[in-house]
Amino acid sequence: MSARPLVAVLDYGSGNVHSAVKALDAAGADARLTADRGLVMDADGLVVPGVGAFAAVMDALRASRGDELIGRRLAGGRAVLGICVGMQVLFDRGVERGVDTEGLGEWPGAVTELDAPVLPHMGWNTVAPGEGSRLFAGLQDERFYFVHSYAAQDWVLDVQPPFPQPVLTWSRHGEPFLAAVENGPLSATQFHPEKSGEAGIRLLANWVEGLGGTTL
Repeated sequence: MSARPLVAVLDYGSGNVHSAVKALDAAGADARLTADRGLVMDADGLVVPGVGAFAAVMDALRASRGDELIGRRLAGGRAVLGICVGMQVLFDRGVERGVDTEGLGEWPGAVTELDAPVLPHMGWNTVAPGEGSRLFAGLQDERFYFVHSYAAQDWVLDVQPPFPQPVLTWSRHGEPFLAAVENGPLSATQFHPEKSGEAGIRLLANWVEGLGGTTL
């Protein structure tokens, strides 16, 4: 029979991630918080959470060699989902309070402070899903929970055929910013699906359904 897809939630010391494990379980995954390299590589999907400062998250990822695991999974076409700062570090660099930190470089561009009258951007907000989004299937009119002051505000990756165009989802707080990206095996959300109630569970379920399962 087909088991629930196994999802590893990368445990590298980034805040309280147990809510992400619970939300993924509710979304139909067999979710496990782990730093085990074998499990991270063999899982059907990998979730990279992230809270706090860009530089601190990158330091923790490198110290645990999580950056290598993410890169190896993506090189093999294996699914990865970044959440909040776990999305931000996928870009080339982050600039916070004058500190310019190198990111994972999976996508070009910089994460910078939002130009908004109130920061952080905290609370529920609408999003504008890109055409053909799988993450937001059935969720076009839902709100999601954000808490951040920084975001990617431009998309500069030039994808040429035969590779499919990434699906970009935008939101706005003062100015437009990327709320989510779907780019082959790599997806990410700036908001917290695990804190976004039923809509967040349904979004995670959409991602989990795309993973397949392990045949027993």
